[in-house]
Amino acid sequence: MVTFFVALAILIGGYIVYGSIVEKVFKPTDNPTPAVANPDGVDYVPISTPKAFLIQLLNIAGLGPIFGAISGAMWGPSVYIWIVFGTLLAGAVHDFTAGMLSERNDGASISEVTGKYLGPIMHNVMRIFSVVLLILVGVVFMVGPAGLLARLTPAWLDIRVWTIIILCYYFLATLLPIDKIIGKVYPLFGILLILMAFGIAIGTMIHSGERSMMEFTFKNLYPGNVDGTGVKPIWPLMFITVACGAISGFHATQSPIVSRCIKSEKEGRKIFYGAMVAEGIIALIWASAAVAFFWNKDGSGTGLSALKAIGGGNSNSVYDMCVALLGPIGGPIALLGVIVCPITSGDTAFRSARMTIFDWMKLDEKKIPVRLSVAIPLLLIGYGISFINYNVVWRYFSWSNQTLAMIVLWAGAVYLATNYENKNRAWLCAIPATFMSAVSITYLMYAPECFNLGAKGASGLTISYTVGVIAAVAFLAVFLLTAYRNPQASLERQKAIVIGRK
Repeated sequence: MVTFFVALAILIGGYIVYGSIVEKVFKPTDNPTPAVANPDGVDYVPISTPKAFLIQLLNIAGLGPIFGAISGAMWGPSVYIWIVFGTLLAGAVHDFTAGMLSERNDGASISEVTGKYLGPIMHNVMRIFSVVLLILVGVVFMVGPAGLLARLTPAWLDIRVWTIIILCYYFLATLLPIDKIIGKVYPLFGILLILMAFGIAIGTMIHSGERSMMEFTFKNLYPGNVDGTGVKPIWPLMFITVACGAISGFHATQSPIVSRCIKSEKEGRKIFYGAMVAEGIIALIWASAAVAFFWNKDGSGTGLSALKAIGGGNSNSVYDMCVALLGPIGGPIALLGVIVCPITSGDTAFRSARMTIFDWMKLDEKKIPVRLSVAIPLLLIGYGISFINYNVVWRYFSWSNQTLAMIVLWAGAVYLATNYENKNRAWLCAIPATFMSAVSITYLMYAPECFNLGAKGASGLTISYTVGVIAAVAFLAVFLLTAYRNPQASLERQKAIVIGRK
Protein backbone atom coordinates (compact mmCIF):
# COMPACT_ATOMS: atom_id res chain seq x y z
CA MET A 1 0.00 0.00 0.00
CA VAL A 2 3.05 2.25 0.41
CA THR A 3 3.54 2.35 -3.36
CA PHE A 4 -0.04 3.49 -3.88
CA PHE A 5 0.28 6.46 -1.50
CA VAL A 6 3.69 7.45 -2.90
CA ALA A 7 2.26 7.39 -6.42
CA LEU A 8 -0.75 9.42 -5.29
CA ALA A 9 1.53 12.01 -3.65
CA ILE A 10 3.64 12.28 -6.82
CA LEU A 11 0.54 12.93 -8.92
CA ILE A 12 -0.69 15.68 -6.61
CA GLY A 13 2.77 17.20 -6.22
CA GLY A 14 3.31 16.98 -9.97
CA TYR A 15 0.20 19.03 -10.62
CA ILE A 16 1.48 21.75 -8.29
CA VAL A 17 5.10 21.79 -9.51
CA TYR A 18 5.19 20.57 -13.11
CA GLY A 19 1.76 22.00 -13.88
CA SER A 20 3.10 25.41 -12.89
CA ILE A 21 6.08 24.95 -15.22
CA VAL A 22 3.82 23.99 -18.12
CA GLU A 23 1.65 27.03 -17.49
CA LYS A 24 4.66 29.37 -17.51
CA VAL A 25 5.85 27.91 -20.81
CA PHE A 26 2.59 28.87 -22.54
CA LYS A 27 2.28 32.27 -20.79
CA PRO A 28 -1.50 32.67 -20.40
CA THR A 29 -2.79 36.15 -21.20
CA ASP A 30 -5.82 38.28 -20.39
CA ASN A 31 -6.99 38.40 -24.00
CA PRO A 32 -10.71 37.65 -24.55
CA THR A 33 -11.40 33.95 -24.99
CA PRO A 34 -13.59 32.62 -27.85
CA ALA A 35 -16.52 32.20 -25.44
CA VAL A 36 -16.28 35.86 -24.45
CA ALA A 37 -15.45 37.26 -27.89
CA ASN A 38 -17.74 35.10 -30.05
CA PRO A 39 -20.61 33.52 -28.05
CA ASP A 40 -23.10 31.70 -30.28
CA GLY A 41 -25.44 29.99 -27.80
CA VAL A 42 -24.58 26.50 -29.11
CA ASP A 43 -20.91 25.61 -28.64
CA TYR A 44 -19.44 28.96 -27.56
CA VAL A 45 -21.05 29.46 -24.15
CA PRO A 46 -19.14 30.93 -21.14
CA ILE A 47 -19.20 28.67 -18.05
CA SER A 48 -17.58 28.80 -14.62
CA THR A 49 -14.18 27.25 -13.87
CA PRO A 50 -15.48 24.52 -11.47
CA LYS A 51 -18.16 23.50 -13.95
CA ALA A 52 -15.65 23.56 -16.83
CA PHE A 53 -13.29 21.33 -14.83
CA LEU A 54 -15.98 18.75 -14.09
CA ILE A 55 -17.21 18.78 -17.70
CA GLN A 56 -13.64 18.32 -18.96
CA LEU A 57 -13.08 15.48 -16.49
CA LEU A 58 -16.22 13.67 -17.59
CA ASN A 59 -15.48 14.31 -21.25
CA ILE A 60 -12.02 12.74 -21.08
CA ALA A 61 -12.57 10.06 -18.41
CA GLY A 62 -15.44 7.71 -19.13
CA LEU A 63 -14.34 4.09 -19.18
CA GLY A 64 -10.76 4.91 -20.16
CA PRO A 65 -9.14 5.17 -16.70
CA ILE A 66 -11.26 2.23 -15.52
CA PHE A 67 -11.23 -0.40 -18.28
CA GLY A 68 -7.77 0.58 -19.50
CA ALA A 69 -6.25 0.65 -16.02
CA ILE A 70 -7.75 -2.72 -15.09
CA SER A 71 -6.42 -4.26 -18.32
CA GLY A 72 -3.04 -2.67 -17.62
CA ALA A 73 -3.08 -4.33 -14.19
CA MET A 74 -2.47 -7.66 -15.91
CA TRP A 75 1.18 -6.62 -16.17
CA GLY A 76 1.29 -6.04 -12.41
CA PRO A 77 2.41 -3.00 -10.39
CA SER A 78 4.71 -1.84 -13.21
CA VAL A 79 1.58 -0.16 -14.57
CA TYR A 80 1.79 2.39 -11.74
CA ILE A 81 4.90 4.09 -13.10
CA TRP A 82 3.31 4.60 -16.53
CA ILE A 83 0.11 5.98 -15.04
CA VAL A 84 1.97 8.42 -12.79
CA PHE A 85 4.72 9.74 -15.06
CA GLY A 86 2.72 9.29 -18.24
CA THR A 87 0.01 11.49 -16.73
CA LEU A 88 2.32 14.26 -15.50
CA LEU A 89 4.90 14.45 -18.29
CA ALA A 90 2.83 13.43 -21.31
CA GLY A 91 -0.93 13.18 -20.78
CA ALA A 92 -1.52 16.41 -18.88
CA VAL A 93 0.92 18.30 -21.12
CA HIS A 94 -0.95 16.94 -24.14
CA ASP A 95 -4.37 17.97 -22.79
CA PHE A 96 -3.19 21.43 -21.76
CA THR A 97 -1.52 21.94 -25.14
CA ALA A 98 -4.63 20.87 -27.04
CA GLY A 99 -6.83 23.15 -24.96
CA MET A 100 -4.59 26.20 -25.28
CA LEU A 101 -3.96 25.78 -29.02
CA SER A 102 -7.69 25.47 -29.62
CA GLU A 103 -8.45 28.45 -27.40
CA ARG A 104 -5.86 30.56 -29.24
CA ASN A 105 -7.34 29.58 -32.57
CA ASP A 106 -10.93 30.63 -31.83
CA GLY A 107 -11.88 27.25 -30.36
CA ALA A 108 -10.99 25.31 -33.52
CA SER A 109 -11.23 21.51 -33.43
CA ILE A 110 -7.96 19.65 -33.00
CA SER A 111 -7.78 18.58 -36.65
CA GLU A 112 -7.86 22.22 -37.76
CA VAL A 113 -5.24 23.18 -35.17
CA THR A 114 -2.79 20.41 -36.05
CA GLY A 115 -3.28 21.12 -39.74
CA LYS A 116 -2.28 24.71 -39.17
CA TYR A 117 1.02 23.80 -37.53
CA LEU A 118 1.88 20.53 -39.32
CA GLY A 119 0.86 21.43 -42.87
CA PRO A 120 -1.93 20.62 -45.37
CA ILE A 121 -1.21 16.89 -45.68
CA MET A 122 -1.46 16.32 -41.93
CA HIS A 123 -4.49 18.61 -41.93
CA ASN A 124 -6.53 16.18 -44.02
CA VAL A 125 -5.03 13.13 -42.32
CA MET A 126 -6.07 14.49 -38.94
CA ARG A 127 -9.57 15.34 -40.10
CA ILE A 128 -10.19 11.75 -41.16
CA PHE A 129 -8.24 10.25 -38.26
CA SER A 130 -10.10 12.35 -35.68
CA VAL A 131 -13.56 11.45 -36.96
CA VAL A 132 -12.69 7.73 -37.11
CA LEU A 133 -11.26 7.79 -33.57
CA LEU A 134 -14.24 9.70 -32.20
CA ILE A 135 -16.68 7.19 -33.67
CA LEU A 136 -14.64 4.34 -32.14
CA VAL A 137 -14.69 6.15 -28.78
CA GLY A 138 -18.43 6.61 -29.03
CA VAL A 139 -18.85 2.89 -29.70
CA VAL A 140 -16.54 1.87 -26.82
CA PHE A 141 -18.41 4.17 -24.44
CA MET A 142 -21.74 2.89 -25.70
CA VAL A 143 -21.21 -0.88 -25.63
CA GLY A 144 -19.35 -0.91 -22.29
CA PRO A 145 -22.12 0.63 -20.15
CA ALA A 146 -24.76 -1.24 -22.15
CA GLY A 147 -23.09 -4.50 -21.06
CA LEU A 148 -23.18 -3.44 -17.41
CA LEU A 149 -26.81 -2.36 -17.61
CA ALA A 150 -27.74 -5.69 -19.20
CA ARG A 151 -26.34 -7.49 -16.14
CA LEU A 152 -28.44 -5.39 -13.76
CA THR A 153 -31.80 -5.52 -15.57
CA PRO A 154 -34.32 -8.16 -16.74
CA ALA A 155 -33.25 -10.48 -19.57
CA TRP A 156 -35.40 -8.76 -22.19
CA LEU A 157 -33.33 -5.61 -21.64
CA ASP A 158 -30.26 -7.14 -23.25
CA ILE A 159 -27.11 -5.37 -24.42
CA ARG A 160 -28.59 -4.59 -27.83
CA VAL A 161 -31.67 -2.87 -26.34
CA TRP A 162 -29.52 -0.81 -23.98
CA THR A 163 -27.22 0.13 -26.86
CA ILE A 164 -30.19 1.59 -28.74
CA ILE A 165 -31.40 3.47 -25.64
CA ILE A 166 -27.95 4.99 -25.08
CA LEU A 167 -27.75 5.84 -28.77
CA CYS A 168 -30.99 7.83 -28.49
CA TYR A 169 -29.50 9.85 -25.64
CA TYR A 170 -26.37 10.44 -27.73
CA PHE A 171 -28.57 11.84 -30.46
CA LEU A 172 -30.01 14.48 -28.13
CA ALA A 173 -26.69 15.39 -26.53
CA THR A 174 -24.99 15.67 -29.92
CA LEU A 175 -27.73 17.89 -31.33
CA LEU A 176 -28.65 20.25 -28.48
CA PRO A 177 -26.65 23.32 -27.35
CA ILE A 178 -23.92 22.49 -24.84
CA ASP A 179 -25.64 24.22 -21.89
CA LYS A 180 -28.92 22.29 -22.27
CA ILE A 181 -27.73 18.83 -21.15
CA ILE A 182 -23.93 18.80 -20.77
CA GLY A 183 -23.67 22.04 -18.82
CA LYS A 184 -26.45 21.08 -16.40
CA VAL A 185 -25.89 17.41 -15.51
CA TYR A 186 -22.19 16.81 -16.18
CA PRO A 187 -20.91 18.52 -13.03
CA LEU A 188 -23.08 16.16 -10.94
CA PHE A 189 -21.82 13.13 -12.84
CA GLY A 190 -18.25 14.39 -12.45
CA ILE A 191 -18.66 14.40 -8.69
CA LEU A 192 -20.15 10.89 -8.92
CA LEU A 193 -17.10 9.67 -10.89
CA ILE A 194 -14.74 11.01 -8.22
CA LEU A 195 -16.78 9.59 -5.31
CA MET A 196 -17.02 6.22 -7.02
CA ALA A 197 -13.24 6.02 -7.46
CA PHE A 198 -12.63 6.90 -3.84
CA GLY A 199 -15.21 4.29 -2.82
CA ILE A 200 -13.21 1.63 -4.67
CA ALA A 201 -9.99 2.87 -3.02
CA ILE A 202 -11.51 2.69 0.47
CA GLY A 203 -13.05 -0.71 -0.28
CA THR A 204 -9.66 -2.04 -1.38
CA MET A 205 -8.04 -0.75 1.81
CA ILE A 206 -10.75 -2.28 3.98
CA HIS A 207 -10.14 -5.66 2.33
CA SER A 208 -6.34 -5.29 2.47
CA GLY A 209 -6.09 -8.25 4.83
CA GLU A 210 -7.34 -10.66 2.20
CA ARG A 211 -6.49 -8.68 -0.96
CA SER A 212 -3.62 -6.32 -0.24
CA MET A 213 -2.26 -3.78 -2.71
CA MET A 214 1.03 -4.97 -4.18
CA GLU A 215 4.20 -2.89 -3.88
CA PHE A 216 5.98 -1.71 -6.99
CA THR A 217 8.07 -4.04 -9.12
CA PHE A 218 9.34 -3.88 -12.71
CA LYS A 219 8.64 -7.60 -13.06
CA ASN A 220 6.29 -8.50 -15.90
CA LEU A 221 3.44 -10.40 -14.22
CA TYR A 222 1.30 -10.84 -17.33
CA PRO A 223 -0.09 -14.41 -17.33
CA GLY A 224 1.63 -16.74 -19.80
CA ASN A 225 -0.33 -17.58 -22.93
CA VAL A 226 -2.01 -20.98 -23.01
CA ASP A 227 -0.26 -21.80 -26.29
CA GLY A 228 3.14 -21.56 -24.63
CA THR A 229 4.36 -18.48 -26.46
CA GLY A 230 5.15 -16.77 -23.15
CA VAL A 231 4.21 -13.43 -21.64
CA LYS A 232 3.18 -10.25 -23.38
CA PRO A 233 5.90 -7.54 -23.33
CA ILE A 234 5.31 -4.44 -21.23
CA TRP A 235 6.61 -2.32 -24.11
CA PRO A 236 4.63 -1.43 -26.13
CA LEU A 237 1.48 -3.34 -25.13
CA MET A 238 0.92 -1.92 -21.65
CA PHE A 239 1.55 1.64 -22.88
CA ILE A 240 -1.17 1.24 -25.50
CA THR A 241 -3.60 -0.71 -23.30
CA VAL A 242 -3.76 1.79 -20.41
CA ALA A 243 -4.47 4.60 -22.91
CA CYS A 244 -6.67 7.21 -21.21
CA GLY A 245 -5.17 6.56 -17.77
CA ALA A 246 -1.83 8.06 -18.85
CA ILE A 247 -2.20 9.85 -22.19
CA SER A 248 -4.99 9.89 -24.73
CA GLY A 249 -5.40 11.52 -28.11
CA PHE A 250 -9.15 11.40 -27.53
CA HIS A 251 -8.65 14.12 -24.94
CA ALA A 252 -7.38 16.45 -27.65
CA THR A 253 -10.71 16.11 -29.40
CA GLN A 254 -12.53 16.98 -26.17
CA SER A 255 -10.47 19.95 -25.03
CA PRO A 256 -11.81 22.21 -27.82
CA ILE A 257 -15.33 21.67 -26.45
CA VAL A 258 -14.30 23.30 -23.18
CA SER A 259 -11.86 25.76 -24.79
CA ARG A 260 -14.93 27.29 -26.42
CA CYS A 261 -16.46 27.84 -22.97
CA ILE A 262 -13.68 29.04 -20.63
CA LYS A 263 -13.68 32.68 -19.56
CA SER A 264 -9.90 33.16 -19.23
CA GLU A 265 -6.72 31.53 -20.51
CA LYS A 266 -5.51 31.47 -16.91
CA GLU A 267 -8.12 28.83 -16.14
CA GLY A 268 -6.34 26.42 -18.50
CA ARG A 269 -4.04 24.80 -15.97
CA LYS A 270 -6.84 24.01 -13.53
CA ILE A 271 -9.16 22.72 -16.23
CA PHE A 272 -6.96 20.93 -18.78
CA TYR A 273 -3.86 19.92 -16.82
CA GLY A 274 -5.86 19.42 -13.62
CA ALA A 275 -8.54 17.21 -15.16
CA MET A 276 -5.89 14.87 -16.61
CA VAL A 277 -4.17 14.57 -13.22
CA ALA A 278 -7.56 13.77 -11.68
CA GLU A 279 -8.03 11.07 -14.32
CA GLY A 280 -4.56 9.73 -13.54
CA ILE A 281 -5.57 9.42 -9.89
CA ILE A 282 -8.73 7.54 -10.90
CA ALA A 283 -6.67 5.20 -13.11
CA LEU A 284 -4.17 4.63 -10.28
CA ILE A 285 -7.00 3.66 -7.93
CA TRP A 286 -8.55 1.18 -10.36
CA ALA A 287 -5.21 -0.33 -11.37
CA SER A 288 -4.15 -0.78 -7.73
CA ALA A 289 -7.53 -2.24 -6.82
CA ALA A 290 -7.44 -4.64 -9.78
CA VAL A 291 -3.94 -5.91 -9.00
CA ALA A 292 -4.96 -6.48 -5.38
CA PHE A 293 -8.33 -7.99 -6.21
CA PHE A 294 -7.22 -10.44 -8.88
CA TRP A 295 -3.62 -11.20 -7.91
CA ASN A 296 -4.62 -12.57 -4.52
CA LYS A 297 -7.90 -14.03 -5.68
CA ASP A 298 -7.01 -17.65 -4.85
CA GLY A 299 -4.02 -17.06 -2.58
CA SER A 300 -1.48 -18.53 -4.98
CA GLY A 301 -0.60 -15.50 -7.05
CA THR A 302 -2.40 -16.74 -10.15
CA GLY A 303 -5.31 -14.34 -9.94
CA LEU A 304 -4.23 -12.26 -12.93
CA SER A 305 -4.98 -15.30 -15.05
CA ALA A 306 -8.60 -14.93 -13.94
CA LEU A 307 -8.51 -11.29 -15.03
CA LYS A 308 -7.13 -12.32 -18.39
CA ALA A 309 -9.75 -15.06 -18.72
CA ILE A 310 -12.63 -12.58 -18.48
CA GLY A 311 -11.03 -10.28 -21.05
CA GLY A 312 -9.20 -7.78 -18.85
CA GLY A 313 -10.92 -4.48 -18.16
CA ASN A 314 -14.55 -4.86 -19.15
CA SER A 315 -18.02 -4.83 -17.64
CA ASN A 316 -17.53 -8.26 -16.04
CA SER A 317 -14.37 -7.34 -14.13
CA VAL A 318 -15.84 -4.01 -13.00
CA TYR A 319 -19.03 -5.70 -11.81
CA ASP A 320 -17.12 -8.33 -9.82
CA MET A 321 -14.88 -5.73 -8.18
CA CYS A 322 -17.67 -3.32 -7.25
CA VAL A 323 -19.89 -5.96 -5.68
CA ALA A 324 -17.06 -7.71 -3.79
CA LEU A 325 -15.34 -4.56 -2.51
CA LEU A 326 -18.36 -2.38 -1.71
CA GLY A 327 -21.10 -4.85 -0.88
CA PRO A 328 -24.79 -4.90 -1.84
CA ILE A 329 -25.28 -1.14 -1.31
CA GLY A 330 -21.96 0.33 -2.37
CA GLY A 331 -21.64 -1.95 -5.39
CA PRO A 332 -24.68 -0.64 -7.29
CA ILE A 333 -23.69 2.95 -6.46
CA ALA A 334 -20.20 2.40 -7.87
CA LEU A 335 -21.64 0.62 -10.88
CA LEU A 336 -23.90 3.59 -11.49
CA GLY A 337 -20.79 5.75 -11.77
CA VAL A 338 -19.16 3.30 -14.14
CA ILE A 339 -22.31 3.26 -16.28
CA VAL A 340 -23.15 6.96 -16.33
CA CYS A 341 -19.64 8.36 -16.74
CA PRO A 342 -18.68 6.56 -19.94
CA ILE A 343 -22.02 7.51 -21.47
CA THR A 344 -21.12 11.14 -20.84
CA SER A 345 -17.85 10.66 -22.73
CA GLY A 346 -19.52 8.84 -25.58
CA ASP A 347 -21.98 11.63 -26.24
CA THR A 348 -19.23 14.26 -26.36
CA ALA A 349 -17.23 11.97 -28.67
CA PHE A 350 -20.03 12.11 -31.22
CA ARG A 351 -20.43 15.83 -30.52
CA SER A 352 -16.72 16.35 -31.22
CA ALA A 353 -17.02 14.34 -34.43
CA ARG A 354 -19.87 16.60 -35.47
CA MET A 355 -17.80 19.71 -34.59
CA THR A 356 -14.80 18.37 -36.54
CA ILE A 357 -16.92 17.83 -39.65
CA PHE A 358 -18.52 21.27 -39.25
CA ASP A 359 -15.10 22.94 -39.04
CA TRP A 360 -13.89 20.83 -41.97
CA MET A 361 -16.85 21.60 -44.24
CA LYS A 362 -17.40 25.16 -42.91
CA LEU A 363 -20.99 24.36 -41.94
CA ASP A 364 -23.25 26.52 -39.79
CA GLU A 365 -23.81 24.83 -36.42
CA LYS A 366 -26.73 27.12 -35.63
CA LYS A 367 -29.00 25.45 -38.21
CA ILE A 368 -30.72 22.36 -36.78
CA PRO A 369 -31.29 20.64 -40.19
CA VAL A 370 -27.56 20.91 -40.88
CA ARG A 371 -26.75 19.46 -37.48
CA LEU A 372 -29.17 16.60 -38.14
CA SER A 373 -27.60 15.86 -41.51
CA VAL A 374 -24.28 15.21 -39.79
CA ALA A 375 -25.35 13.75 -36.44
CA ILE A 376 -27.67 11.02 -37.78
CA PRO A 377 -25.13 9.37 -40.15
CA LEU A 378 -22.44 9.47 -37.44
CA LEU A 379 -24.66 7.71 -34.92
CA LEU A 380 -25.82 5.10 -37.44
CA ILE A 381 -22.21 4.29 -38.32
CA GLY A 382 -21.42 3.97 -34.62
CA TYR A 383 -24.33 1.59 -34.14
CA GLY A 384 -23.10 -0.57 -36.99
CA ILE A 385 -19.59 -0.80 -35.50
CA SER A 386 -21.09 -1.83 -32.14
CA PHE A 387 -21.76 -5.28 -33.59
CA ILE A 388 -18.00 -5.92 -33.89
CA ASN A 389 -16.29 -7.77 -31.00
CA TYR A 390 -15.74 -5.28 -28.18
CA ASN A 391 -12.12 -6.30 -27.48
CA VAL A 392 -11.20 -5.81 -31.15
CA VAL A 393 -12.76 -2.34 -31.18
CA TRP A 394 -10.90 -1.47 -27.95
CA ARG A 395 -7.53 -2.45 -29.45
CA TYR A 396 -8.06 -0.35 -32.55
CA PHE A 397 -9.31 2.50 -30.39
CA SER A 398 -6.25 2.26 -28.12
CA TRP A 399 -3.71 2.42 -30.96
CA SER A 400 -5.58 5.20 -32.77
CA ASN A 401 -5.83 7.01 -29.46
CA GLN A 402 -2.09 7.01 -28.75
CA THR A 403 -1.19 7.82 -32.34
CA LEU A 404 -3.44 10.87 -32.28
CA ALA A 405 -1.78 11.96 -29.02
CA MET A 406 1.60 11.66 -30.72
CA ILE A 407 0.49 13.91 -33.58
CA VAL A 408 -1.00 16.54 -31.25
CA LEU A 409 2.20 16.67 -29.19
CA TRP A 410 4.25 17.25 -32.36
CA ALA A 411 1.87 20.06 -33.30
CA GLY A 412 2.38 21.55 -29.86
CA ALA A 413 6.15 21.31 -30.25
CA VAL A 414 5.99 23.15 -33.57
CA TYR A 415 3.79 25.83 -32.04
CA LEU A 416 6.17 26.41 -29.14
CA ALA A 417 9.20 26.45 -31.44
CA THR A 418 7.70 29.03 -33.80
CA ASN A 419 5.73 31.29 -31.46
CA TYR A 420 8.18 32.08 -28.69
CA GLU A 421 11.62 33.62 -28.68
CA ASN A 422 13.03 30.81 -26.50
CA LYS A 423 12.69 27.80 -28.78
CA ASN A 424 13.74 25.44 -25.99
CA ARG A 425 10.16 25.68 -24.76
CA ALA A 426 9.35 23.22 -27.54
CA TRP A 427 11.02 20.36 -25.66
CA LEU A 428 8.06 20.37 -23.29
CA CYS A 429 6.07 18.70 -26.08
CA ALA A 430 8.88 17.30 -28.24
CA ILE A 431 10.16 14.85 -25.60
CA PRO A 432 6.80 13.14 -24.92
CA ALA A 433 6.03 13.33 -28.66
CA THR A 434 9.22 11.39 -29.43
CA PHE A 435 8.41 8.86 -26.73
CA MET A 436 4.86 8.34 -27.96
CA SER A 437 6.13 8.01 -31.53
CA ALA A 438 8.25 5.06 -30.42
CA VAL A 439 5.31 3.52 -28.56
CA SER A 440 2.85 3.93 -31.43
CA ILE A 441 5.12 2.70 -34.23
CA THR A 442 6.40 -0.24 -32.17
CA TYR A 443 2.82 -1.33 -31.49
CA LEU A 444 1.96 -0.88 -35.17
CA MET A 445 4.71 -3.34 -36.04
CA TYR A 446 4.07 -5.82 -33.22
CA ALA A 447 0.32 -6.09 -32.63
CA PRO A 448 -1.82 -8.85 -34.24
CA GLU A 449 -4.35 -6.33 -35.54
CA CYS A 450 -1.53 -4.42 -37.27
CA PHE A 451 1.60 -5.91 -38.94
CA ASN A 452 1.66 -8.81 -36.45
CA LEU A 453 5.44 -9.16 -36.14
CA GLY A 454 4.78 -10.42 -32.63
CA ALA A 455 3.81 -13.73 -34.21
CA LYS A 456 7.48 -14.22 -35.17
CA GLY A 457 8.53 -14.42 -31.53
CA ALA A 458 11.72 -12.79 -30.24
CA SER A 459 12.92 -11.75 -33.70
CA GLY A 460 9.62 -10.04 -34.45
CA LEU A 461 9.77 -8.19 -31.15
CA THR A 462 13.33 -7.02 -31.86
CA ILE A 463 12.33 -5.78 -35.31
CA SER A 464 9.34 -3.95 -33.82
CA TYR A 465 11.52 -2.25 -31.22
CA THR A 466 14.07 -1.24 -33.83
CA VAL A 467 11.54 0.19 -36.26
CA GLY A 468 9.77 2.06 -33.45
CA VAL A 469 12.95 3.70 -32.16
CA ILE A 470 14.23 4.57 -35.64
CA ALA A 471 10.86 6.13 -36.55
CA ALA A 472 10.83 8.21 -33.35
CA VAL A 473 14.36 9.47 -33.99
CA ALA A 474 13.43 10.27 -37.59
CA PHE A 475 10.39 12.28 -36.47
CA LEU A 476 12.56 14.21 -34.02
CA ALA A 477 15.15 14.91 -36.71
CA VAL A 478 12.49 16.26 -39.07
CA PHE A 479 11.19 18.48 -36.29
CA LEU A 480 14.65 19.84 -35.48
CA LEU A 481 15.45 20.50 -39.14
CA THR A 482 12.17 22.25 -39.91
CA ALA A 483 10.05 23.86 -37.21
CA TYR A 484 12.85 24.26 -34.68
CA ARG A 485 14.93 26.20 -37.18
CA ASN A 486 12.07 27.85 -39.04
CA PRO A 487 13.24 31.22 -40.41
CA GLN A 488 9.67 32.46 -40.08
CA ALA A 489 9.78 31.98 -36.31
CA SER A 490 10.12 35.67 -35.53
CA LEU A 491 7.10 36.47 -37.70
CA GLU A 492 5.08 33.71 -36.05
CA ARG A 493 6.02 34.98 -32.59
CA GLN A 494 4.58 38.38 -33.42
CA LYS A 495 1.27 36.72 -34.23
CA ALA A 496 1.32 34.46 -31.18
CA ILE A 497 -1.67 34.42 -28.85
CA VAL A 498 -3.94 36.46 -31.13
CA ILE A 499 -3.37 34.23 -34.14
CA GLY A 500 -6.61 32.93 -35.58
CA ARG A 501 -8.79 35.15 -33.41
CA LYS A 502 -11.79 36.81 -34.93
